[in-house]
Amino acid sequence: MLVRRLRELDAKPWKNGGGNTRDLAAAPPDSTLADFDWRVSIAEVAADGPFSAFPDIDRVIMLVDGAEMILDVDGITHRLNRFDTLAFAGEATVLGAVPSGPTRDLNLMTRRGCATGSMHAVDVAERHEVEVGPGEAVLLVALTDGLTMHDEPLEPLETAKALEKFEALDSVIRETPGTVRISGTGTVAVIRISTLPKA
Repeated sequence: MLVRRLRELDAKPWKNGGGNTRDLAAAPPDSTLADFDWRVSIAEVAADGPFSAFPDIDRVIMLVDGAEMILDVDGITHRLNRFDTLAFAGEATVLGAVPSGPTRDLNLMTRRGCATGSMHAVDVAERHEVEVGPGEAVLLVALTDGLTMHDEPLEPLETAKALEKFEALDSVIRETPGTVRISGTGTVAVIRISTLPKA
């Protein structure tokens, strides 16, 4: 399992100047925006503006910081509150607005024919376990403070060895079968990616 600390991630400015992106994980590891199979990042949106087009890519975003984000996707308006998700095609015409000020969102992008993925928020009350199957990658992103990762069963919780304490937007990725164990009280984003067989 690989832990990524938000404070250690470089912020890369968007070409249009509307915000920054911090990369969490991608496959293949040395891929670029032109040839990734899947990619997960955190975007900091500073101003209203258009989204970049990504043909042949399926996208899911989750608002993780800020009051709201309003997206116009091919003429249909969607209002996202904190921890809401929206899936849309990468080639769609998307206009974003942040009427209450800057926001941050999680972005999952998967290339059609190479990978599929999903993302949702889970409230943790004491403990939570996520199973990773063959051919899968799972990222857990802490959406709040107060969560801890473990590498052994959480029963009994009092003696379970703690590996890492997370701050908000720290993350862990596992790409081999097994279990990711989280304890504490808070909210975590579970991003699950399945790699498709190559044609």
